[in-house]
Amino acid sequence: MREFEPNLLPISLGSVPHLDPETACELILRDFPQIPTWPQLPNRSFLENMYVQYSEGFPGVVLEDGRIYVDRSQDLDPGLEKLYLAYLEDDLDHVAISADYAAGLPAFLQALNSRGGQLLAVKGQVTGPVSWGLVVVDQNRRPILYDEILADAGAKHLRLKAAWQERELRPLCPTVITFVDEPYMASFGSAFVSLGREQAITLLEEVLGGIQGVKGVHCCGNTDWSILLSTSIDILSLDAYKYAQALSLYPDEVKAFLERGGIIAWGIVPTSEQVYQETVESLVEKLHQAMNLLVKKGISFDQLLESALISASCGVGPSTEPTAERALSLAAEVSVRMQEKYL
Repeated sequence: MREFEPNLLPISLGSVPHLDPETACELILRDFPQIPTWPQLPNRSFLENMYVQYSEGFPGVVLEDGRIYVDRSQDLDPGLEKLYLAYLEDDLDHVAISADYAAGLPAFLQALNSRGGQLLAVKGQVTGPVSWGLVVVDQNRRPILYDEILADAGAKHLRLKAAWQERELRPLCPTVITFVDEPYMASFGSAFVSLGREQAITLLEEVLGGIQGVKGVHCCGNTDWSILLSTSIDILSLDAYKYAQALSLYPDEVKAFLERGGIIAWGIVPTSEQVYQETVESLVEKLHQAMNLLVKKGISFDQLLESALISASCGVGPSTEPTAERALSLAAEVSVRMQEKYL
């Protein structure tokens, strides 16, 4: 049995372009009242960049001139020892995320505590270990993913961040969904990224292992979907507007995922200016087309419907506020239209 039933409901990814946390929370609660997400505000501060946001407390991390890096010229051992001790003792307070790094989180907690109403779930997110390990570099600009000790430490650090966040959200609702955001999994297998399949799975499972509730992974590009589908995730979130065809190349893996209760969050609403060329009707049609790619490979349409969430294709943080608001409202409207048709 699933911890919660998706029921073609809308769900949002983390980032929005707004600067004011309360305004961002109002927007999320308007369009996603049953499964709201705390908003990341990358335009508010460099500290809310999705890689910087979860760096707080990592040994040797330096933020300067719009860069994030780990200074390996200093002695990292004391910091690493503290991190590993926190990991072994499950000391979540060691990695608490301060309001400076995530202004949307306390605003979200306050908004929901004062709002009341019935929630099916609440959602949080953490940057994934592959993407974090590729973007966060050392002082020589070498990604820490290629340092065995720092890559492992990064995954354990992010695991604790995810667990801390889940603990903070759980008083709002018994069901907490946590997405591990992995945009750089789109680079897997390319000449630019030296990463083996087993290493990717091991790092992902380290982070997923810290999540007690519903576990999701989001990748907004194309990737080897069999890797993500073979992990312990409950939800696969993808840019279905662009990459549904790519997912359909893995019918056996998708079928096995669905048969074990897996859920697909169909990111069918574009977050670029293309959103102005789409309507609810056109996006519902695109969603049917995306699902039918898998139906043609032998997967039941009813099974796809029963396991579906609806979302924008990616976080809307890089968009303008009007574009972001249109994308989020369209995701909610597509959800309503699909529910009316099939539930």
